[in-house]
Amino acid sequence: MKQIQYERLIQYILENQDRFYRMAYSYTRYREDALDAVQSAVCKSLEAHKNIKNADAIKTWFYRILINECLAILKKRNKVVLTADSVEQGEMYYEKRYEQGGDIEQELSTIMELNLNTVKTKLYRGLKQLKENIQETEL
Repeated sequence: MKQIQYERLIQYILENQDRFYRMAYSYTRYREDALDAVQSAVCKSLEAHKNIKNADAIKTWFYRILINECLAILKKRNKVVLTADSVEQGEMYYEKRYEQGGDIEQELSTIMELNLNTVKTKLYRGLKQLKENIQETEL
């Protein structure tokens, strides 16, 4: 009986692998993460095939494993680990404000061998595009 369930599971996996990838991609939004999730779900399901109580519930059972793998990948991706080396305790990081009229434009002008006003124009255009891109992603 268990051998028949195992063979049904393998057949189900082979027939629906494209669907599994699409489901995983809809969660992770990255090709590599989706492939990792599908691979892990297949491995876990093959290892735990004896736990299937109802042979007709293979689809639901496998999708639950796949979704759990996707969520684990998302959780791992969003986890940020702070160490003592990266942040001194009690010490806050403050970014220096950009001061107009500083010598950064002058330096860039010299390095790029461009007119100072050309460098300023390119910087302001880039900042404007960056603002627009950030606003688009926030919507």
